[in-house]
Amino acid sequence: MPDPLLVLARDGEHEIEIQRSRFLCRLARVPDADAAAAVIADVRRAHWSATHNCTAFRVGRAGEVQRSSDDGEPAGTAGVPMLEVLLRRELTDVVAVVTRYFGGVKLGAGGLVRAYGRAVSEAVDAVGVLRRVRHTRFLLAVPHADAGRLENALRAAGYPVVDVGYGRDVEITATAAEPETFRAWLAARTGGGVEAVEVGEVDVEV
Repeated sequence: MPDPLLVLARDGEHEIEIQRSRFLCRLARVPDADAAAAVIADVRRAHWSATHNCTAFRVGRAGEVQRSSDDGEPAGTAGVPMLEVLLRRELTDVVAVVTRYFGGVKLGAGGLVRAYGRAVSEAVDAVGVLRRVRHTRFLLAVPHADAGRLENALRAAGYPVVDVGYGRDVEITATAAEPETFRAWLAARTGGGVEAVEVGEVDVEV
């Protein structure tokens, strides 16, 4: 099983103040680069009078698409440290925008790096993270008389039930992170009487 990815638990905002400058970090869950760009544009419209709106995002199954912008701050002092926080936290499908309202005191390159990195790091702590684990989807055809018991057993064993369909048999769609372990559990639970048919994959956040 591949290592789980980490994603934001929710969208959110967090503000810090350093030497009278305000740093407002907006974090959002995004599925792709276009969605990240839309969030960035929204923040820039809302904070059009700010001194800077610096950005970083990371998207993709393995976080393979990533970009950052200093938006007028000295090169490498804003977007890069913001992106480094996302990388260090192993987050993907996330965009961060840090809006700065200048307070009159220059922070210097080192101070800016620390400020922008801290703004994102504290925002991540505030909203929390979830593990995104790739699960295999299984379709189970079960006689009506046995379906309720099996569905309850699946849930009790920690196998998410995502759909139940009623026809000639009851068709239960369940997911498992470790397919072979699931097959062994199902065989033991049903005496080998129910076949587990793979019907794709899905990401589950826990």
